[in-house]
Amino acid sequence: MEALKWAVVLCTLTLGVLGSEQQDGHPLVETQYGKLQGKTLSAKGIDRTVNAFYGVPFAKPPVGSLRFAAPESPEAWSSTREATNYAPMCVQDRHMMEQLVKAVNAKIYIPEVSEDCLYLNIFTPGDRVKGEKLPVMVFIHGGGLVMGGAMMFEGSALSAYENVVVVSIQYRLGVLGFFSTGDDKAPGNYGFLDQVAALKWVQENIEDFGGDPGTVTIFGESAGGVSVSSLVVSPLAKGLFHRAIAESGVAIMPALVARSTEEVVFISKIVANISGCVGDNLVDCLKAKSEEEIQAIGAAMQMMPLPASIDGVFFPKPPEQILADKEANRVPFMTGVTNQEFGWILPSVMNITGFPGEMQIETVQEILQKFPFLGIFSSATSLLIDEYIGDKTDAAKIRTSFVDMVGDLVFVIPALKTAKYHRDSGNPTYFYEFQHRPLIFKESKPDFVNADHGDELFFVIGGPFLKSDVLFKGDSNEEEEILSKTIMKYWGNFARSGDPNGPGLKHWPQYNQDEYYLELNLEQKATKQLKAQEYKFWTEILPQRFQKLQEEKGEHIEL
Repeated sequence: MEALKWAVVLCTLTLGVLGSEQQDGHPLVETQYGKLQGKTLSAKGIDRTVNAFYGVPFAKPPVGSLRFAAPESPEAWSSTREATNYAPMCVQDRHMMEQLVKAVNAKIYIPEVSEDCLYLNIFTPGDRVKGEKLPVMVFIHGGGLVMGGAMMFEGSALSAYENVVVVSIQYRLGVLGFFSTGDDKAPGNYGFLDQVAALKWVQENIEDFGGDPGTVTIFGESAGGVSVSSLVVSPLAKGLFHRAIAESGVAIMPALVARSTEEVVFISKIVANISGCVGDNLVDCLKAKSEEEIQAIGAAMQMMPLPASIDGVFFPKPPEQILADKEANRVPFMTGVTNQEFGWILPSVMNITGFPGEMQIETVQEILQKFPFLGIFSSATSLLIDEYIGDKTDAAKIRTSFVDMVGDLVFVIPALKTAKYHRDSGNPTYFYEFQHRPLIFKESKPDFVNADHGDELFFVIGGPFLKSDVLFKGDSNEEEEILSKTIMKYWGNFARSGDPNGPGLKHWPQYNQDEYYLELNLEQKATKQLKAQEYKFWTEILPQRFQKLQEEKGEHIEL
């Protein structure tokens, strides 16, 4: 009798576990659009399995009349849809992705590209209890708004270890995602509108996968961080998420969000010249181009960013003005940087002349003037060289100073400014500096490189515990496994409550008036005032010196 009682209890518990239905051993989920059949994954070092659903449409294919238009809701399907393979990446120069993978000596399946690309991937714990609603973490990939795909973030380890639902999304890139004429003919920001559509889909459907639509965290790295930060300031995204993590990228950094209509118009003329579309029919001409022709335009632009525009809709006004006016969406906010953002991968992809070899001051001057999207006017170059390089003559020291200069300009100072805005708006704010060089890059990156741009992602993703072939996968030691578990726990706690702290973790204080931040290394340490001297130089000293220089020359240029 006792045995029968426990058998009934065990059966009841088993029925209460709702990883999802099963069909031929594969997880099956029914949504309002139709049934999805996924596959079951596992991660190293943990028993919990994860049900994965790849290539789930969150919008209609943005083709035909929907090119250069806001996305529309997807259409339903009648038969069970197989969701076991990555969807194509959005239209981009696939060669650039191949360069990136080669630069870090990685092995990864790079999907084909297609204009039909508005899909997302979902990773949900297979042992979730029926009725349980888990926190949702929506990842937005990076790539300068011109490259990348959802396959860059394999969510199985993070889902398994933190018992969360992970979603990775795609959005239109380059010309198709951000081309703008600066007026109603082509207002731009279609890629950001795709992200909003994906978040709306999550709100309407994530419960079918065990997720809580009331506990959604958006997070992303590089251009993904810019996207997160942009969604935080956009009224179109209000209520679609509840916490935000912007890694190595914010909306007020140079290049990826235009500062003026003139900048947008200037870039639209470049697109017109490359495409052969000129005159009043520019937009109609681009709409008539084939997918291959659009791809060729992007390839011809190389790494020139095609920035988001202040369209009056997604961005009612410039992001920094929205932050300064305290009009951003009120959510707990986490941001941070690596300690060498311009260390290797970015200058490698950008084909920086003379890098990483012998660098002299003349080389630095040439580089700074070659990339105007960094926002450095030629008349300010000497001021920057005086501050960062001074009288150095050793080529290695000049290279280090150059790397610090560009990293501070593009990533560190904008991230610190953004953190201060959120802090001053009364939002719980947390800041980090990632400092560990991953072992997986010991062969592919020079010894002088510290924690490079994107290096923290290997640990956020649970890289040491992944079993599938993804971009960030490789051998790690026990110390790195502990670091990855620690970072996943910080991120997971933040997703659950808006506070990264929890049992067994080094306390991470909020970024308050004392400017506390956490050093993320094999050992964590809370300290304060990251790069205080550099911050003062960029925000106070440089503008004053630049203004004085312009007055002496009788010129006036906004820095």
